[in-house]
Amino acid sequence: MVSKRRLSKSEDKETLPEDASKAMKHPLSKMAKKSHDPNKVEENDSVFLRFLKTSGLTLKTGKNQNQLGVDQIVFQRKLFQTLKKHPTYPKVIEEFVNGLESYIEDCDSFRNCLLSCEHLQDEEASMGTFYSKSLIKLLLGIDILQPAIIKILFEKVPQFLFENTNSDGINMSLLIINQLKWLDRIVDSKDLTTQMMQLISVAPVNLQHDFITSLPEILGDSQHADVGKELSDLLMKNTSLTVPILDVLSSLQLDSSFLSKLRQLVMGKLSSVRLDDLPVIVKFILHSLTATNSLEVISELREKLNVQHFILPSWVQTSQSKMKSKGLASSSGNQENNDKDCVILLFDVIKSAIRYEKTISEAWIKAIESINLVAEHKTFDMAMLLIIYSTNTQTKKCIEKVLRNKIQSGCIQEQLLDSTFYTHHLVLKDIFPSILLLAQSLFHSQDQRIILFGSHLYKYAFKFFDTYCQQEVVGALVTHICSGNEAEVDTALDVLLELIVLNLSAMRLNAVFVKGILDYLENMSPQQIRKLFYILSTLAFSKHPETSNHIQDDMHLVIRKQLSSTVFKYKLIGIIGAVTMAVIMAEDRSVSSNATQRRANLSSEQCTQVTSLLQLVHSCSEQSPWASSLYYDEFANLIQEKRMAPKTLESVGQTIFNDFQDAFVVDFCAVPEGDFPFPVKALYGLEEYSTQDGIAINLLPLFSQEFEKDGNQMTPQEPTQKWISPLCLAPHFRLLRLCVASQHNGNLEEIDGLLDCPLFLTDLEPGEKLESMSAKERSFMCSLTFLTLNWFREVVNAFCQQTSPEMKGKVLTRLKHIVELQDILEKYLAVTSDYVPPFANFDLDTLDGIPHSTSATSGKSGGKGKTGGRKQKADGNKASSLDTLSTEDSTDCDTVPSGRSHLDKEFTGKEGKMVSLQNYRAFFRELDIEVFSVLHCGLVTKLILDTEMHTEATEVVQLGPSELLFLLEDLSQKLENMLMPSFAKRIPFLKNKGSQNVGFSHLHQRSAQDIVHCVVQLLTPMCNHLENIHNYFQCLVAEKHSVAHRPGVKAQEHHIMSSCYQKLLQIFHSLFAWKGFIHHANHHLLHSALEVLTSRLKQIEQEQPLEELVSQSFNYLQNFHHSIPSFQCGFHLLRLLMALLEKSTAPTQKKNKLASLAKQLLCRAWPRGEKEKNAIFNDQLHDLLCIYLEHTDSVLKAIEEIAGIGVPELVNAPKDASSSTFPTLTRYTFVIFFRVMMAELEKTVKDLQAGTATDSQQVHEEKLLYWNMAVRDFSILINLMKVWGLPSLSYQLTYGRRFVEAFLKQCMPLLDFSFRKHREDVLSLLETLQLNTRLLHHLCGHSKIHQDTRLTKHVPLLKKSLELLVCRVKAMIVLNNCTEAFWMGNLKNRDLQGEEIISQHSPSQESSAEDSEDGTASQVSKSKATEDSDEDEASDGEKEKDSDETDDSSD
Repeated sequence: MVSKRRLSKSEDKETLPEDASKAMKHPLSKMAKKSHDPNKVEENDSVFLRFLKTSGLTLKTGKNQNQLGVDQIVFQRKLFQTLKKHPTYPKVIEEFVNGLESYIEDCDSFRNCLLSCEHLQDEEASMGTFYSKSLIKLLLGIDILQPAIIKILFEKVPQFLFENTNSDGINMSLLIINQLKWLDRIVDSKDLTTQMMQLISVAPVNLQHDFITSLPEILGDSQHADVGKELSDLLMKNTSLTVPILDVLSSLQLDSSFLSKLRQLVMGKLSSVRLDDLPVIVKFILHSLTATNSLEVISELREKLNVQHFILPSWVQTSQSKMKSKGLASSSGNQENNDKDCVILLFDVIKSAIRYEKTISEAWIKAIESINLVAEHKTFDMAMLLIIYSTNTQTKKCIEKVLRNKIQSGCIQEQLLDSTFYTHHLVLKDIFPSILLLAQSLFHSQDQRIILFGSHLYKYAFKFFDTYCQQEVVGALVTHICSGNEAEVDTALDVLLELIVLNLSAMRLNAVFVKGILDYLENMSPQQIRKLFYILSTLAFSKHPETSNHIQDDMHLVIRKQLSSTVFKYKLIGIIGAVTMAVIMAEDRSVSSNATQRRANLSSEQCTQVTSLLQLVHSCSEQSPWASSLYYDEFANLIQEKRMAPKTLESVGQTIFNDFQDAFVVDFCAVPEGDFPFPVKALYGLEEYSTQDGIAINLLPLFSQEFEKDGNQMTPQEPTQKWISPLCLAPHFRLLRLCVASQHNGNLEEIDGLLDCPLFLTDLEPGEKLESMSAKERSFMCSLTFLTLNWFREVVNAFCQQTSPEMKGKVLTRLKHIVELQDILEKYLAVTSDYVPPFANFDLDTLDGIPHSTSATSGKSGGKGKTGGRKQKADGNKASSLDTLSTEDSTDCDTVPSGRSHLDKEFTGKEGKMVSLQNYRAFFRELDIEVFSVLHCGLVTKLILDTEMHTEATEVVQLGPSELLFLLEDLSQKLENMLMPSFAKRIPFLKNKGSQNVGFSHLHQRSAQDIVHCVVQLLTPMCNHLENIHNYFQCLVAEKHSVAHRPGVKAQEHHIMSSCYQKLLQIFHSLFAWKGFIHHANHHLLHSALEVLTSRLKQIEQEQPLEELVSQSFNYLQNFHHSIPSFQCGFHLLRLLMALLEKSTAPTQKKNKLASLAKQLLCRAWPRGEKEKNAIFNDQLHDLLCIYLEHTDSVLKAIEEIAGIGVPELVNAPKDASSSTFPTLTRYTFVIFFRVMMAELEKTVKDLQAGTATDSQQVHEEKLLYWNMAVRDFSILINLMKVWGLPSLSYQLTYGRRFVEAFLKQCMPLLDFSFRKHREDVLSLLETLQLNTRLLHHLCGHSKIHQDTRLTKHVPLLKKSLELLVCRVKAMIVLNNCTEAFWMGNLKNRDLQGEEIISQHSPSQESSAEDSEDGTASQVSKSKATEDSDEDEASDGEKEKDSDETDDSSD
């Protein structure tokens, strides 16, 4: 393809003379009429003219065409016969040639002889083709004239080499050479080849190219090898002829070895060639491939071919030249277009090769698949994967598999995809349908990383392609959104959000497609609804809102319809949509653009629209506490994002303030009076109020009214009366404080009285009266405690960032109140059955994840609002089939309960239920990420003022262990939810994904980068806490205090500190295991985090490289292993260190330290409670053992140590004891140890290379020794079946078969060429293995006897492997000429104890029954006995006894 492009001009010149009879026939005839008589012929008495005339050809004078009166074949035959029959033959030939030579001395005559003749005969009468050849070509077709004619032509060529093209566009040199093309027969091809190569060597550069490319059309096949050698020599001398030479060599039939050498020569020059030459060079390389070397050549080609190097500099240079001079713009533009054409042509060459050569596409896939390092992946690799995906339909599945593996391993990242589209968008645009198809396929994956990669394909296709492609991308995304798959919907909406930021004007053209999603709102989650309305609102109201009236109208219509619905789910959609649209309408754009007078007027009009829309939402939701709370939360979230214009916020801020004050704030002196279930008191106040100026939160009276109304099923007040529900207290306050903070730059002095004001409550501490309470009273107290907790949580959210010491002290006090109330709440929940608390989160995630109770008690929980029974009916069908949360299994919570959960939190009532507040996360208000700034607090001195505002006393407040644990638990849950990839989260059965996100709605409105940034800022105080806890446990170790002998308070403190330790390590692990660090944009966050850890060891004076920071951070964290108080803490510390090593470029240096630490954890005797039989501990022990065996220097020695020392100690120990060397090895954990050791043993031997016969003797001996150790370990593990029996049998069958298969593939080739030199070692190895395979055979018999399907399903594959092993051993013996040592015998079926399995047949038929029971087993057993006997005979020289006796003795 490239040669055609390069030869287009020259070919036009070359073919022009050949086609002169067609293209120039009429012009020449016209010219002849003007200058010469067309009938004038050349008359001469020479032999040349006479013979031509006799044969039927007439020579014309001037520029007139020669005329051929007969058919061309007839002419050649007549002339040949004339010459042959002439009396003076062969001398007449010389006369004829001399006449020709004299005739063509005239330039016009020579030109006429080179041009085609005019055919006078009708086309229908012609026997051959109607195409007329030139006189010279006709003469070349006569064998007896050909050598002389060729000699004349090569003598004439030098006369025209340096002449310019004639006025008629004919190049005489090319015209002469064209006469030699496509000759039917070449008399002396070797001479012709020599003369052509000589001509090429002396020709000017502009003609060398054309002469070289003419060679395949001139030379015969017999000269291809010689020409190839000559051209290769010329290639080394003159690199400017690389393109024509390679183009010719691709057309020649050359030897593969010669092509290989030539390819290596060309490959070496690949990085230095011009872009114009690149397509031809790549074409030659691909053309010279064979099936055997394709992978090697493609790997080298992709490594040296850097297309980006050619493209980017030229484009940059072009853009600069355009900026400098308009005069040079056209030339630079042509150069740019030429470069782009060359790149497109290059990829066309590659596409053509992979389309028609399957081996090339397969080799290219394998070459890319074999790349392991992220830095080695190029944009060219990514482009090739996409091109192969579009070219070969058979490879689509293979390409998808490669991409999935690369994405999951982190090798292909967004930055690489961005660079690929930026560099090769012209090429990728042609395969856009395939890219779209690939993105759709990736979107259907279950792995969030793969779905995210598919979203990047959509994004960059939209960014770099034209309008049609953009429309298709938006259409595909809308299809994903309407599919109902939650992962697809979330990702597709995120892509649309990015596209709006990327190119808003282009997205506005496709707004009609996005608008259609409004019909599918019912199946969306609240977060998805927020995103959709944000997208639509941005398209409708940004920049030119008058152009999007149709979207605005549809949105208003949908919102008003949903707001007027009596079903809460639809009302929720309306509230979210209305608030989102209102904020976009009132968005503050003064930062990003200049505010003009027109915009100011428009903003005033929009302010009125926004206010009326918010009033509409408020009026539609005020009759329902649920709807009101949702409205407050949604409005608060958008204010928190600081997108609302100050003018609009000011207009609604005062209304929010007045409504809250009127609804919930009362004077401290006005103690409520009435018939309340419990006496009302002002509790939890932080200041001493006088009777005149204090305020309080009117909580219990409001809740009591609502509780009684719901309990009596009373109808609410008239619609004109406002319904005040305590359910709205926390959401309304959140909206109030965010509004005040936004108006006053974060200063909350206007509402600081709400931080320390008391609440009208009753004594919440149950004490002894708990047992005497009725179910209704318990439910009342539970709900009241929940509401109080949520108030305090919102208060802490509000004032946590205030800087004054008094404020900080009060916040710490409120945290202490929260911890105390949680302890009280657990006591109530433990004895209150069928209770559902008042909800604190009001979106669909809560409704889908949390059930409503149908019992009478739960109906009085205060969470139903004013509408009573009607509201319960509307909402109660969400998840009624699920169990009540209070009885939910605690295993769904975090890995280790906190100290309160373990000791004083696990309150067990008379019904014996264990309560964990982690199951009630949906009923607590969410803590903002800013709350954790409290971790910075050390000792806070709070001033206590008297009535005249003078300092009366000072009080020192600090963050206690319980409060610290409360914060760390919440932060750990947030990071796990936000930073852990969704594919790693285990969602329990019958739990939908939405329930995993309940209580994290505020968190999910922030990006993962923001969360990581906040946590990095907290690293310093968390390191302080970690070091303090470390010192605490170090002191305990130094004092040699035992937890068991310490008083209960000390034990509780110990456990709380241990839980804090674990939570800190989990938080550190969640941070450093975040996959987002691999992106270049987040590298600064990783550096900042590592610098904090490094600074704990030494002062950082200047910026250090990443590797040094990782090493120092590793050393810092490793120092904490001396004070690890629990197995779980040690496990999380090990995971943290592994996460750090993943950031290192040389992790092998720290592998030994990891293995040493893991072994210390395995060999340490942990407190008794750590080794309970639970799934969490088992999983952690499994992972810990895997880490130890993967990082230790010798896996085989480690396995032998555990199985050879630890297990025998356990066998000899009492029932409840453990191994003294490995205390974590007990009878309960033995199966875990066994499974991991078998798996790692099989993995280790599988990765060992088999070796070859050419390896050195030392290598053979080392590998043989290695296999001896492996078989010895295998023998130890297999023999454990006699001790432990059933628990480990399935693993022995599974991993036993895998070990035998690995032995066949990796070890048997080694034994083939080691048998002669190491006969005794080989026989000993096989003998040991034979005893183990016999036990496996017994295990197969055992599974048949007991009919255990868990075991029998593994039997067929195992027996097949055993049979293959026997055949393979026999083949090895035959290979080494030892067939006389091999004989066969019978092996009886036995059970695990070695007892013979008696058949149901008679004793006389016993032998046949054994043989017929299982054909494969019979053959295997005979062969194994044979193998055993063979080994014994070969090694000992003694004759083997009966195999049955051998069986008995071995058992």
